[in-house]
Amino acid sequence: MSLKIIFAIGIGGFFGAISRFLISTYLQKKFGTHFPIGTLSVNVIGSFIVGFLIIYFENIINPTIKAMAITGFLGSLTTFSTFSYETIFLLQNSLYYRAFLNIILNLILSFSATIAGMIIFKKMFGGVNV
Repeated sequence: MSLKIIFAIGIGGFFGAISRFLISTYLQKKFGTHFPIGTLSVNVIGSFIVGFLIIYFENIINPTIKAMAITGFLGSLTTFSTFSYETIFLLQNSLYYRAFLNIILNLILSFSATIAGMIIFKKMFGGVNV
């Protein structure tokens, strides 16, 4: 693996981590701590973006940019480990409904957002190579 790609992943990760912190902190403060809305939001946003970019990168095969955007930025923006921890925390505190809701919403909304990103890309750019 080239240093150029590793550096690109690091740059993407830097911006993804900062974006994750800003988005999730803002939303958690805005909506309260009763439900991990910040983590849910970054997972759904990241899923939408990955759906959009996957179609984009079908036409543009630049491994450095792809690694920066998907592995670096989106890998840092989305956060399955935090989702897992927050779900376990809810279960340990006997908040079963919230834990179940957290699991279902993360899965359904993240999958739906990925599909939406793919559909929107195709509608915006059609069959045209970008």
